[in-house]
Amino acid sequence: MKRHSYQLGLVGNCAYLSLIGKKANIEWLCWPRFDSSFLFGSLLDREKGGEFSISPVSEDYEVRQYYIENTCMLVTEFHAADGKFRVLDFAPRFLQYDRYYKPLMLCRKIELIEGTPRIRVICQPRGDYGKIIPQTVFGSSHLRYTGLDREVRLTSSLPLNYIDEERSFVLTRDNYLALTWGVPLEDELANTVEVFSRKTQNYWQRWVKRTAIGQFAQDMVIRSALTLKLHQYQDTGAIIAATTTSLPEFPGSTRNWDYRFCWIRDSHYTLKALNSICHFTELEEYAHFIQNIALNEDNRYQPLYSITGESKLTEIITDLDGYLGEKPVRIGNQAYEHIQNDVYGQVLVSLLPLFVDQRLSKEKRSYLGPLVMTVLKKIEDTMHEPDAGLWEFRNRAQLHCYTFLFHWAGAKAARKIARTIEDPTMEEMAIRLEKAASEQIEACYDEERGVYTQAVGMPYLDASTLHLITMNYLDPRSEKAQKHLRVLEAELKTEEGLFFRYKHEDDFGKPETTFLICAFWYVEALAMVGRMEEAVATFNQLCTYSNHLGLLSEDVAASSGSQWGNFPQAYSHVGLVNAAFAIGRQLDVPSFL
Repeated sequence: MKRHSYQLGLVGNCAYLSLIGKKANIEWLCWPRFDSSFLFGSLLDREKGGEFSISPVSEDYEVRQYYIENTCMLVTEFHAADGKFRVLDFAPRFLQYDRYYKPLMLCRKIELIEGTPRIRVICQPRGDYGKIIPQTVFGSSHLRYTGLDREVRLTSSLPLNYIDEERSFVLTRDNYLALTWGVPLEDELANTVEVFSRKTQNYWQRWVKRTAIGQFAQDMVIRSALTLKLHQYQDTGAIIAATTTSLPEFPGSTRNWDYRFCWIRDSHYTLKALNSICHFTELEEYAHFIQNIALNEDNRYQPLYSITGESKLTEIITDLDGYLGEKPVRIGNQAYEHIQNDVYGQVLVSLLPLFVDQRLSKEKRSYLGPLVMTVLKKIEDTMHEPDAGLWEFRNRAQLHCYTFLFHWAGAKAARKIARTIEDPTMEEMAIRLEKAASEQIEACYDEERGVYTQAVGMPYLDASTLHLITMNYLDPRSEKAQKHLRVLEAELKTEEGLFFRYKHEDDFGKPETTFLICAFWYVEALAMVGRMEEAVATFNQLCTYSNHLGLLSEDVAASSGSQWGNFPQAYSHVGLVNAAFAIGRQLDVPSFL
């Protein structure tokens, strides 16, 4: 069976994200925010999605796509019979005037390598998810696209008529293009792109140098770390789950969701991964985001919010064709209405380093203290309440083991925070809630099978209970942990080392693809129980499910190894980083800067 993978590269600067295909086509670019309408969205509709491509005229060519080492700058290289050229794509990001310069600008350099290749440049932006086709207006050295929320301008050293008429031409020298939103590029084009390129490359390579990682799977960890960094919206600190919306979990499933929002759960895992490799700025920025959420929520926290903290994320279905014809295409996510009580524990675990890590400013602790107590009270209020769980069941509420585990972990984190800030009232409450959560977890234990089940009184197994081992609720070397792991393996693991979330029927039928982060949780558990040879072998196998650039999807079909689900998926890259860290720690591979 042929393997399906997303032949796309990710470019961004923490203000926007773009996916670029092997024809140097911008298949996905949303401006001005991660969750805005696409400007280019051929990923979801070849006709209504517009196009911004740079490709050979000849159909007989070879293409190679790669990143400049340790950066988010993508190169697409074409080798045709009449010549060779490459396209460099990047989103400017660098330190300027003591703050990060991250404009809504896509820079594209077309570099001649040899020969006289004939190429074609097409630029057809769209608005309001394909409903708006802007008018093109000629400037002296640019094309303006009017009728959108802001002026979009393409400044180019190429003849503008060639672009407007989509006419082929011979490439005889290097050329430059800069696409901007709202604020046009007024400086000299070639010099600006070259300077921005040099500064952006320097920024990313310095960021990687400051990453504390061991030697195990270093290349995959670096690419994953860069991918996670790009998914934080720097303006507010929010972290989104994935770049895209409505890429199906598997063909015909209708499990097509909009992931361009900030899930508190996903953010916890992302921050854990970044903290483990010594990037703390992201946590401090996220703390501001959470604090604003807390101040605006009188009742319960939602599982997800927009990147600016908006709570209402009404889910609608568009008339777009969908990826490979897979419908529906959803904008918004109905999960914001769900009760998912694990979020409170995840907030506390995420905030813990701000209180106990001496490398971080003590000033942060004073204003976050009241927030900790507020969230701890939320755990108390919801301790015995059924919820939708981390898999967001739409028509099923249960007493989930995973939720109780994060009640336990959150209370444990609050106890450590209380001791740090010398708050005996908080400490007493945290100890009491930690004990209550543990009792609820034990209510999920099936003594006959020797395994913790998905929920109290339910027989189903769930990969999320691997966290009982990885979060040290169970002693990883105990027989109870070993047995729990073996039972989960027997039911949920595939021959390839992949893992199903669960196998029982849910609101949409039975899952047909595996959830990639679950397999990385499994690797973590293997490492922690001491089965190192299996952990390393499984990890290496999982890495083969990345695309040609090391990017991971949400789901993988075990039978074919095909990528499905939204892409790139922060969850999956989080899993890779945390699994590699667990292996490296057990192997005692030295870390270095």
